[in-house]
Amino acid sequence: MKEETVLTNEIPKTFKYWQTRTIVVTMIGYALFYFVRKNFSFAIPGLTAEYGITKTSFGIIMTLVTIVYGLSRFLNGLIADRMNARYHMSIGLFLCAVANFAFGWGTDLSALITGETSGPMFTNTMVLIFGIVLIVNNLIQGSGFPPVARLLTHWIPQNELATKMSIWNTSHSIGAALVAILAGYIMGSLGTNMSDNPEVVAAIAANLKVDPANTEKMKSVIESASHYGAWKWCFWIPAAIALIGSIGLFIGLRDTPSSVGLPELHKTHKKGKDSSAEFKAFVQKAVYRNKWIWILGIANFFVYVVRFAVLDWGPTFLKEAHGMTLTNAGWTVAVFEIFGIVGMLAAGWVTDKYLEGKAHRTSLYCMIGVAVFMTIFLYLPDNTPSWGMILVLAMAGFFIYGPQALIGIAAANQATNRAAATANGLTGLFGYASGLVSGVGVGYMVDAINKVNPGKAWDYVFMMMIGMAVLCVFIFALMWKAKAHGYDS
Repeated sequence: MKEETVLTNEIPKTFKYWQTRTIVVTMIGYALFYFVRKNFSFAIPGLTAEYGITKTSFGIIMTLVTIVYGLSRFLNGLIADRMNARYHMSIGLFLCAVANFAFGWGTDLSALITGETSGPMFTNTMVLIFGIVLIVNNLIQGSGFPPVARLLTHWIPQNELATKMSIWNTSHSIGAALVAILAGYIMGSLGTNMSDNPEVVAAIAANLKVDPANTEKMKSVIESASHYGAWKWCFWIPAAIALIGSIGLFIGLRDTPSSVGLPELHKTHKKGKDSSAEFKAFVQKAVYRNKWIWILGIANFFVYVVRFAVLDWGPTFLKEAHGMTLTNAGWTVAVFEIFGIVGMLAAGWVTDKYLEGKAHRTSLYCMIGVAVFMTIFLYLPDNTPSWGMILVLAMAGFFIYGPQALIGIAAANQATNRAAATANGLTGLFGYASGLVSGVGVGYMVDAINKVNPGKAWDYVFMMMIGMAVLCVFIFALMWKAKAHGYDS
């Protein structure tokens, strides 16, 4: 159906107010989704120390979580295009907060079920409870971004979407940074001081497999005993903040311009008895039979492989392959993120300013940049100073975050505001499926190569990532002739 733009110039101030309000409120709201999603990793050291839960158990849980979250993004994308985004996002954050309160009571639930407060049965039951609650939490977590994709495409004109949605995308990093600071403070400041209790100290030493005679390693045991039970607050405090945030979302958001008496940016569908059947037909055409959406999804898979491989394995790679200290390696990954945010904003601005909103073309140029700087990094001499390695890897981050943000924008534009959430759910499914390669795949590859050719595994991993970046360039090239949006088709 031919697009009909219905926004007039008579109400720009009112519309601008609601547009800005929607962007700001959803940025805060989505950042709070990270408060009740990324806090679990900070609680792991406390749970390991107090209950001896193994890394294998946590690894299995985290792998399931990645898969579940990807599926959740897809399913919530289907729901978001049919549901009021105000209710979808606020109720989702509320339920995530409830799930996190349940995390904090995991030991109590295990004790209630088993009738024990320690021992293998108690611990195994607690791990099962954590696994179930974490899976439920991540099923709900998918209600974070899809409603935003719907909201922003209704409130932002397509020729401004790349710039403004790139600004919105910084909420990912803001949320991750703030919860890291908060959770780190909680784990290092709260809890009960049990360092004077010899039974507790001995139990923690046994769980961490620390010899009591090893004075240096016992310092970490005493540190854990000094903040006994802090991990519970690592769930409860972020949950309380998210609970308040869910109320803020409900108060602050409105679904579409027409819900506050303003004209819509685009009128792309009819209303009436046949609207449901017509909508399904529209989604089939705009998403499932739209070759551009599938190309974007496949490209998203490779973009996420490269991004997650650097973020998840970066510190280990830099330490083992380049002899960098873990402190410097951590700073390198942090700088990678910072450069990534700058690159994401730059990519959005360039797309609207110089490429007429054709985000797929910007993404192609960005992936060329990724391949170039990762190749430079691979062949850096071993005596390269740390600042040189940090700068080159950070430039790879600068370019990889552009496509990471722009693929969602391109999918929203190609599917139009009516099916933006469904399209983003589908491309997001491809993105999170990449965890099977960037996580388990890279780990297995490193172990396997080290057995045959010790010390060379990371070189081959980087070659693989460079190859994927180059392949991604050709995938984006398939879209070269695609229009900036699908509103006139």
